[in-house]
Amino acid sequence: MAVNLVNLEAVGKVYGTRALLDGISLGVSEGDRIGVVGRNGDGKTTLVRILAKLEEADAGRVTHQGGLRLGVLTQHDSLDPAATVRDEVVGDLADHEWAGDAKVRDVLTGLFGGLDLPGFPDGMDTVIGPLSGGERRRIALAKLLISEQDVIVLDEPTNHLDVEGISWLAGHLRARRSALVCVTHDRWFLDQVCTRMWDVQSGRVHEYEGGYSDYVFARAERERIAASEEARRQNLMRKELAWLRRGAPARTSKPRFRVEAANELIADVPPPRDEAELMRFANSRLGKTVFDLTDVTVRAGSRELLRRLTWQLGPGDRIGLLGVNGAGKTSLLRVLEEAARSDGEKQPDAGHVKVGKTVRLGYLSQEVAELDPAWRVLEAVEQVRGRVDLGKGRELTASQLCERFGFGKQKQWTPVGDLSGGERRRLQLLRLLMDEPNVLFLDEPTNDLDIETLTQLEDLLDGWPGSLVVVSHDRFFIERTTDRVYALLGDGALRMLPRGVEEYLERRARARDAAAPAGRSAGQPSGGRTPNVKEPNAKAPKSAQDQGAQPAKPAAADRAARKELQRIERRLDRLGAQEAELHAEIAEHATDFERVAELDIRLRGVTAERDDLETRWLELAEQA
Repeated sequence: MAVNLVNLEAVGKVYGTRALLDGISLGVSEGDRIGVVGRNGDGKTTLVRILAKLEEADAGRVTHQGGLRLGVLTQHDSLDPAATVRDEVVGDLADHEWAGDAKVRDVLTGLFGGLDLPGFPDGMDTVIGPLSGGERRRIALAKLLISEQDVIVLDEPTNHLDVEGISWLAGHLRARRSALVCVTHDRWFLDQVCTRMWDVQSGRVHEYEGGYSDYVFARAERERIAASEEARRQNLMRKELAWLRRGAPARTSKPRFRVEAANELIADVPPPRDEAELMRFANSRLGKTVFDLTDVTVRAGSRELLRRLTWQLGPGDRIGLLGVNGAGKTSLLRVLEEAARSDGEKQPDAGHVKVGKTVRLGYLSQEVAELDPAWRVLEAVEQVRGRVDLGKGRELTASQLCERFGFGKQKQWTPVGDLSGGERRRLQLLRLLMDEPNVLFLDEPTNDLDIETLTQLEDLLDGWPGSLVVVSHDRFFIERTTDRVYALLGDGALRMLPRGVEEYLERRARARDAAAPAGRSAGQPSGGRTPNVKEPNAKAPKSAQDQGAQPAKPAAADRAARKELQRIERRLDRLGAQEAELHAEIAEHATDFERVAELDIRLRGVTAERDDLETRWLELAEQA
């Protein structure tokens, strides 16, 4: 039987008149990987701080096994601003010692992209004081992961990490022998890393076996049997469970639900989105044109982020936008926003953006605009609009929409100044949706939102008829709310990725391998104080003549490949629209067998052409 490394016995914690934790008894054993979930403000961070003895409990007892090595990542680091990255991460270790350590190389490469810390002005000798919060957090995480620990406690470890960093961290934690307690809202990460879940609700902690997918099933089953929760929340859980079960079968590393029970629970739950119906409604609201970009170039200072981009965002398109930091994701959205706000008068540095006449844009930026702290929540929403039309005769009042976003009747009268950061983010999203846009740009919408709020937002977006572009590092949210993924890989081009996030990670890995200089490992530092590490298998670099270097690919051929790529992407967009229309027609003429047979032949032709074009697109993408 596994020995408990940490024990909580009848722990209680009260703030003001509210009991965050009430008689909680839990244990962390060797090898445990525990994910902590719950609404913002329900006590997740308080629970793990008490567990780590960073905060005293009002009642009960917390005990650690003798000699326990405990590592904690809090939401606020304790790094010395006068120290360098080298001082905090590797301390007094000589260069050849830390650079020769496989664990150190893995951590620094995974979190920073290389041992020479690309992006930091002086590499390992960069002073911490002037760095951003995200950079400081990665340094604190690196410092923790390099050390040997018996138990690791992480509070929101994926904050400020991109998709690649989150993928690396999940793999690293799976390979560690340390027990883990992790507070995070990243559901993909929970599925990849955790084998148990703690759900903090109303002063209690409910335990579940398995990762996030298993937790969704178990909680939906518990709520169905107990019938103690509102019908709204039950339906949301069942809807998300339906999406999980109908999605990729390998969404968890070891699926553990009882499949028959899960399938029975979701038997009457429709797919998350009726794509044909939404596309038809989007066309009626937006017409044929939303945003058409022709030879658009976007610059940031002297740096060219996007070069001669030709792309089309059509009615009903749901696009996920990925990319390395600084590749131009937010800049692209800003260019489109400026064109829309100025009715097409404000144009980019080069090229042209055509904006549809009926476009009504809603843009949630990363820098959430400040609200008047004296406003009440309901007042802030009603200032935008009193009710919102969800389409197909469905309508919600401002108060009803507030409830769907977690602002109950009493909370609706709370002053904005008393809200937490996550609650203000929710309120900003709510005000945005109340304005009834038909095009939505969401730049990192999951920041500061808890899982229940994310689920409610996804449910709302499922039935939202319009064009959607999401920039996010939350892999689950991207996969859940969008139909296609595009990527900016830092080379000035925008590429469609038929296989989504997985393909993005593969391309980034290939790019890193190709960029690694010959004669040294991909993780070894270059420049500055270069560690003297022997590489017995390293060979002297060959001369260009010995290598038989091939001449560079002619620029004309490269331009032709890019042009054909853009043509194929436009054609794929049109084929997607045709496919949706054909599906809708087949449903409409379901009793007319001759008409259905004719439509089916056309649909097969469209599908075959799309498959051929996607194959050709992949070939050209490799060439370009």
